[in-house]
Order: sequence, then structure tokens, then C-alpha cells
Amino acid sequence: MYEEFIKETGNFIFAEDRPERADIIFVPGNGYSQMAEKAAELYREGYASLVLPSGKYSISVGKFAGVLSGQKHYNGNYSTEWEFLRDVLIKNGVPEKAVLREDEATFTWENAKLSKKVTDAAGIIIRKAIICCKNYHARRALMYYQRAYPEVEFRVCPCCVDGITRENWTESEKGIKEVLAEVNRIVTQFSLMM
Repeated sequence: MYEEFIKETGNFIFAEDRPERADIIFVPGNGYSQMAEKAAELYREGYASLVLPSGKYSISVGKFAGVLSGQKHYNGNYSTEWEFLRDVLIKNGVPEKAVLREDEATFTWENAKLSKKVTDAAGIIIRKAIICCKNYHARRALMYYQRAYPEVEFRVCPCCVDGITRENWTESEKGIKEVLAEVNRIVTQFSLMM
């Protein structure tokens, strides 16, 4: 029974799909370069013609906490997650005109619903979208974006930024803490989406 719980928890939290041609790539706000680098790679491979990074900063910190990976390449004076993610995208081959702007969100549900405002205001019709996020943030990001865009088919193309994976999350205290924190956030934040 315990082994089944571990397996099912991992399968639920670590949502992942193969990329497919889409109308847009979403990158929820963060300070890691890997998600925007992945989005840029998918853009260059022709999976989408637009990328929408989203984020001001984390509501719990109250300011942009800084670059958490890739500091050697991305060392600008960023005041928002969007500024950082935009810089990563451009430095990885995404033209400025293909990068949309959402720089007010302070948590994941805001990333989704404020991104919807941006795409609606621009008149962008989205049938299929890709989300590039942290691997154990994938289920929560998917749930929020699905809520904001109920008619859209999503493909989640996550990145591992700290060595925690579906296969090994139970092998370290940090992995257990991070994954179970995601389970808790999904349960406690569910009311935000209503």
C-alpha cells in the first residue's frame, strides 16, 4: 500500500508530456533559467511562435529573489521574474517580438489568470499550449492554467532544476519535503481557483 501511494503521488505531481505543435508556450514566474531555456529550445524547434513568461515576484518574498541558476550568463539587474525570463529567452534565440509580457503575478494562480488577460487583450486564439515549469511544480501549474484556459489542450514540458525527480524524490529529506509541500499547496490553494 505504501509503495502504491509513493508511486501514485509521484505520477500525479510530476506531470509530463511530449511536446506538440502549439500556439504558445507559457513559463510561470521563477528565478531558474532552465524553464525559459527549455521554452527557447521548443520555440527554436518550431513548437510555438509565441512565448509568455509571467511573473513579478514571489508573494512570500515581496521582491524578485534573484537568479537561482545560470548566474554566469544571466547577470542583469532584474526587478521582476518576467525581466529575468525575457532575458533568458532572448539570449537563447527567441526574438523580442515573440515574447509577450505579464509582469504583475505573484503566485502561480495569478501567473495563469493574468496570462489569460494578456492573451485575451492581444486577441490571441489558443487551442493548444505548452507549459515549461519546474518538474514537481508541474501538476499545480497545469491545474491553474487549465482553470484559466478551460478550452485549451496543454502539454507540460518540465525541467529538473535541483535533482529531485519522479524516480528519486523519496530518497532525500529535501525531495520528500518539496513534493509533499506541492501536494499540500494543491489541496490548500484549491479554493483560490473557485
